[in-house]
Amino acid sequence: MTRIDDTFARLRSEGKKAFVAYMMAGDPDEATSAEVLACLPRAGVDVIELGMPFTDPMADGPTIQLAGQRALESGMTLNKVLDMVRAFRKTNNETPIVMMGYYNPIYSHGVDAFLADAKEAGIDGLIVVDLPPEEDSELCIPAQAAGLNFIRLATPTTDDKRLPKVLQNTSGFVYYVSITGITGAAAAQAVDVGPEVARIKAKTDLPVIVGFGIRTPETAEQIASVADGCVVGSAIVGEVAKGKPIAEIEAFVRGLAEGAHRA
Repeated sequence: MTRIDDTFARLRSEGKKAFVAYMMAGDPDEATSAEVLACLPRAGVDVIELGMPFTDPMADGPTIQLAGQRALESGMTLNKVLDMVRAFRKTNNETPIVMMGYYNPIYSHGVDAFLADAKEAGIDGLIVVDLPPEEDSELCIPAQAAGLNFIRLATPTTDDKRLPKVLQNTSGFVYYVSITGITGAAAAQAVDVGPEVARIKAKTDLPVIVGFGIRTPETAEQIASVADGCVVGSAIVGEVAKGKPIAEIEAFVRGLAEGAHRA
């Protein structure tokens, strides 16, 4: 059982939906992003997705691409991301952290070394968007053996033939991408998402969390009402990009979390 499994079990027992928040490690700089990370649990975030900055983030829209660029320009590295998590764990040992990004930095670090370092730092799961199920032996299966959840994305184009392959070695939760395209590109619609979530849940006992296209507390509530919870990324990253004080970012995230928790 990881912190992710524990968190979803607790939420189920409380009859609550999950609110998952994404942030980019190192954006706009190491110190500020550490403050953002620390404020998320205070704002009601159940699971944190921590972005690993990468030079070629092909699944991400302009907001998160620019955040990654700012992080890299400020000197952020994979080792520094892990150091951020170690520092966070000194005061918070409960909130799950999922590292989200691309395979290249992990491959460069060395898979075995990365998994050992991530587990030691306090990471609970991984989302690696450019590793398909056909490459499970590369990272997914070793990650599970190391005690980390490996969370897979399902999309509107994941048909019934493909879905079992996507779910095969997935653990923690399934991340359903509500729209076709990049992050931050369009608004999620509960009427479209609901049937897709039901289709996935018919094939797995894992929680299904919906992301992409959620920007307001109202949308968070609507989407969470037809799933096990929702993810907000670009909207939060956009607030950081505006240079807002931590208290304002925390208040913005709290509104989203309350929306999801109302569902």
